Amino acid sequence: MTYIQRGTTEFKKVNLALFAGGFCTFAILWGTQPLLPDIAKEFQLTPAMASLSLTTTTITLAISLLFIGSLSDQYGRKNIMAISLVASAFLAILTGFAPTFPLLILCRILQGITLAGLPAVAMAYLGEEVERKSLGFAMGLYISGNSVGGMAGRIINGFLTDYFNWHIALMGIGIVSLLATIIFWLFLPPSAHFTAHKLQLKHFTTTLLSPFKTPGLPYLFLIGFLLQAGFVSLYNYIGFELIQPPYSLSQTLVGFIFIVYIVGTFSSTWMGMLADLHGKRKILLLALLILLIGVCITLQFNLWIKIIGIAIFTFGFFAGHSIASSWVGELGKRDRAQAAALYLFFYYLGGSIGGTASGTFYHHFDWIGVVVAIVAFSVLSLFVTARLRTEG
Repeated sequence: MTYIQRGTTEFKKVNLALFAGGFCTFAILWGTQPLLPDIAKEFQLTPAMASLSLTTTTITLAISLLFIGSLSDQYGRKNIMAISLVASAFLAILTGFAPTFPLLILCRILQGITLAGLPAVAMAYLGEEVERKSLGFAMGLYISGNSVGGMAGRIINGFLTDYFNWHIALMGIGIVSLLATIIFWLFLPPSAHFTAHKLQLKHFTTTLLSPFKTPGLPYLFLIGFLLQAGFVSLYNYIGFELIQPPYSLSQTLVGFIFIVYIVGTFSSTWMGMLADLHGKRKILLLALLILLIGVCITLQFNLWIKIIGIAIFTFGFFAGHSIASSWVGELGKRDRAQAAALYLFFYYLGGSIGGTASGTFYHHFDWIGVVVAIVAFSVLSLFVTARLRTEG
């Protein structure tokens, strides 16, 4: 059977479907991030404690990814992704009714489990169905859907919170996600290169550990951890920085700052193509340097320069994540689903640990503390990438 090639109708359908799936997944996942100041105020929490409404979701997502990939090996890629999207959308609506912080956390933990169905399985689906020379571009388009979902979720939530409250905002995201799920189901072609096999505990343990034996993959797992640690750190606490003097921005305006995700939509696709042409290691190093420059610019007091720094940081982050993701898809040939799941496990684990730890830095050292933490993550990422000797 032939693989899906760039420029064909099937290629367009795949990317539209996964764009829609990524949109609702990441709109839900990051839905509480712009609401952290309001959640902290309503429940009388510190910034680090309020961030648990995000980090508990990402850490349960990370753990669940290890198992969902294996379930898709038995029950099929499309089925698992569709169930994940429907369950997550309904849970998003229920989350809006949470009257206490513990109940909010419980709902967000359940969302972490249901959201796991799309990310690792989508990467495995692309790795199986798309030809190699088109994979970087396809992965970039999928990542761009993630970035648009994250952006739209934050903007919609900021707007709805200002005009109603954060409860209504979370319910609104759930309704939008149900509509996106319909698009996903209608357009995603069935797998043509997938072969189901029965889930066995011994086989699961073997496949879970086997990616660590593939040269390069452990480095990519660590890079994913560090990338997300820095990304979550910046976006978790930039809202706290901008709603207080001297900026004193409203939630709607803070939400619109996330429109810089548009540069991530562009960079994930464009630099994914550059990586296909010039080698993944070289372009990944470039993406990390761009990210590092961007976060340093956010130290500027001027609001517009700070936003430019956030945009540059976002450009580098999504480029780096897209390249690392496609590289994992290529190297993890024998157990693509598990390789992708492990990459995303470390990726979201980094966001959980880094995002909460940076809250302590922010509490004691304000914004400069967050920047120092992200610079440390970025420099270590550069060092690890430099150790990758095999070009993708």
